[in-house]
Amino acid sequence: MIGDPAAWADRFRSLDGRFLERVVAVWPRCLAVLPERPGEDVITINLVELLNRDPGARRWRHWIEYQYEPFGHTPAGTAHSKGRVDVAVFLNQDRDRYLAYECKRLNDVREDGRRSLAGEYVMDGLSRFVAEQYSESLPIGCMLGYVLDGDMAYAASSVRAKIIACRRKIALIGEPRNEAAVGVATRFSSRHRRRQGGSDIEIRHALLPGRLRAVASEVSADARTS
Repeated sequence: MIGDPAAWADRFRSLDGRFLERVVAVWPRCLAVLPERPGEDVITINLVELLNRDPGARRWRHWIEYQYEPFGHTPAGTAHSKGRVDVAVFLNQDRDRYLAYECKRLNDVREDGRRSLAGEYVMDGLSRFVAEQYSESLPIGCMLGYVLDGDMAYAASSVRAKIIACRRKIALIGEPRNEAAVGVATRFSSRHRRRQGGSDIEIRHALLPGRLRAVASEVSADARTS
């Protein structure tokens, strides 16, 4: 990245807010077409498909890509795949300037009880930003959590507790901090020290309720207070 890092970070934060506004807008339609107990890829591909048809998102002129594959390079300069980012929002035609969203399910209810899946969220998702597998040299990365049972308070507390418990493994700096909610999305952020080069990355977390009843209750509450 060229220029003032703080200016780039502000631009990414602004884009994250606008992106989440459109996510929240299409979220009820996304939930309505999903099968029972959907996998995260099924949720994400339907979400991106709706966003790419959403008039509000199309007005930005930012491309939203499902399963974006960033490149890495060997010391000899040979390009190779670094894996696939679940969702990438591109600032322009430069494929290295993107806002990444790694998506994970939370609160999976099974016959033998509920699994928070916070460990997978942190160690199989967030950690990839710390290792620069995703968002290499970029100041911001994002996590999107699908809270399958709609229990947002439990999901948020489980994820935050896991981040703190794994603070050394994910090089956490300070404590997670609350961010303003966007519609039904619960938000907070955390800062981490990258393993290579020692630069910091801010991870912005947004959790979405994975049940139509939870969404309907939130919409009704907004209507009563408006």
